[in-house]
Amino acid sequence: MENYHIFISELDAAMQAHLEWTRRVLRCAVLHISPGSDVLNQEAHSQCRFGKWITLNHSVFDALDPHRTVAMEISHKAMHDAIRNICNKVLAGKPGVESDLGAFETSQTLLVSHLAEFKTLLVQSDSQLDPLTGLPLRHRLEQNFELMARHASRHFTIPSVMIIDLDKFKEINDRHGHASGDLVLKEVASRIRYALRGEDQVYRYGGEEFVVLSELASPDGAEIAVQRILDAIRSLDLCSVGGAEIHPTATIGVALMQKGESFKHLLHRADVALYEGKDAGRNRYVISKPIA
Repeated sequence: MENYHIFISELDAAMQAHLEWTRRVLRCAVLHISPGSDVLNQEAHSQCRFGKWITLNHSVFDALDPHRTVAMEISHKAMHDAIRNICNKVLAGKPGVESDLGAFETSQTLLVSHLAEFKTLLVQSDSQLDPLTGLPLRHRLEQNFELMARHASRHFTIPSVMIIDLDKFKEINDRHGHASGDLVLKEVASRIRYALRGEDQVYRYGGEEFVVLSELASPDGAEIAVQRILDAIRSLDLCSVGGAEIHPTATIGVALMQKGESFKHLLHRADVALYEGKDAGRNRYVISKPIA
């Protein structure tokens, strides 16, 4: 997510909507009037504004902490279930049950705790963006790949990794200065993002290296995707701080995940392919051959 501050504001707004919901529950308990069908419905946890917002942003929560996401959803549903039991008894003229109230209080406390932790994770994620290119850094690369791999297994797509390394970047810095080198990195990052599909992910991996995570419909899709990135970088026509022309190129190593392969091994294969491209003359891509 590009702007975590907006996401945090949306989270606060969704929680405020839930507080409005609890006021209706309190009126039910005191005045014995219905809190509304959205509270009494068996699927109330997915129909309230907060529940809908969680569903809409599930991928963001999942990327931050998939286990806590599940725990948050469980506590949210448990809170709705407990409140529904309480309200149904009140409307039927029956006395409340202490266990229902205890379940509500416990689940509400857990939900608030989970959301506080997510706020912390969001702030940390915001600090893990590269200040030069605006791209995420490598901190959550492996975890995000595992999420992508699980999604790919459900949709019969192929996870892939690309390592993009700018050619002779040290010469650009030495000849044109580091300010010009920074300009090249920013423009290359922008071109890579522009060349990717919306669901693809790009990271600044370190120095002049970038990593792209992508799901492919077929092995043939790798060549189309990597050629698009390579052409986008080749088309750059930059002026250095001193006015000299700079035409950056890159070499790209690509690896498609095989059954049972770990992320580290996949990344290693992409790295080996990258160096094959460097040895072959740079300004090209190499796709790692499947392991027999």
